[in-house]
Amino acid sequence: MQQQNESPTVDVVIPTYRPDDKFYRLLYSLQQQTIPVSHVWIVNTVASVSSDLGEELRARCGEWVSVTNIPVESFDHGSARNLGASFSSADYLLFMTQDAVPADEKLVEFLLSSFVDTQVAVAYARQLPADNADVLERLARDFNYPSQSQTKSKCDIERLGIKTYFCSNVCALYSKHIFEKLARFPEGMIFNEDMIYASTAIQAGYSIRYQAEAQVVHSHNYGLKKLFGRYFDLGVSQRQNRSLFDSLPSAKEGGRFVRWTIGQLGEQGEWLETVRFFFQSGTKYLGYLLGKHYDYIPLACCKRMSSFPSYWDNFLNDKK
Repeated sequence: MQQQNESPTVDVVIPTYRPDDKFYRLLYSLQQQTIPVSHVWIVNTVASVSSDLGEELRARCGEWVSVTNIPVESFDHGSARNLGASFSSADYLLFMTQDAVPADEKLVEFLLSSFVDTQVAVAYARQLPADNADVLERLARDFNYPSQSQTKSKCDIERLGIKTYFCSNVCALYSKHIFEKLARFPEGMIFNEDMIYASTAIQAGYSIRYQAEAQVVHSHNYGLKKLFGRYFDLGVSQRQNRSLFDSLPSAKEGGRFVRWTIGQLGEQGEWLETVRFFFQSGTKYLGYLLGKHYDYIPLACCKRMSSFPSYWDNFLNDKK
């Protein structure tokens, strides 16, 4: 923890895999922040051919960025982030994904402001749609990341349900002290390491802050195959963490999203998009249901349906 009257230090941890131009725009934006980032720790997943990402980043950013390569077969969302965190001695850890670009130079400043409340364990940013985002992706961002900030704690569970634990490592700032106290992210998980951590923090008496003033540009125009795989993995994650998700099922929140989106599309006169939305919703729900029952499905089929096929070879011992 920082000493009294000293400015808090912030390190950034980013898992990468074949990063593209968005990643370099992300690094540039981090260099422009009103509150400086002390160091960026990259955990880069590589296949059999070694990556020269470290050399390239040293040429661009000097010693401000460090790269650690890990083989693709050892990657999972929790362990990769925990590895990056283990290198840091900063007061706060900003976890980001390689395709989330800060919307302005005050991202870190706004996220840090959340920790005036010492009970806040993590503060996550608002995600804005990119210029090329389609209407359904824009509506999904509006629903999940509204313009009003809020702080969520145990007393909100009855009112918010599963949404109480919603948090996104696309861009989220963690108190390093609390992060270590709560034993970091769960490892060996296919998905949802951020949400599982948030539930642990809330059950331990801490709170989660959604800081809408802190903003990143992040969206995807996924096709049906990609959506199916992601929601299959979501179902697997919820099945693996039954003690959390069975008591607060996601179906109610999913139904609210469907009703809200149809209403928005109707107001905008986007009737053709309503048809596409029904196909999307059906695909998501089918993937989710199959994922929730993955333990009845052959391993080869799980690998084909998942968006994370290497997970099934390396982490899921109960399917072998």
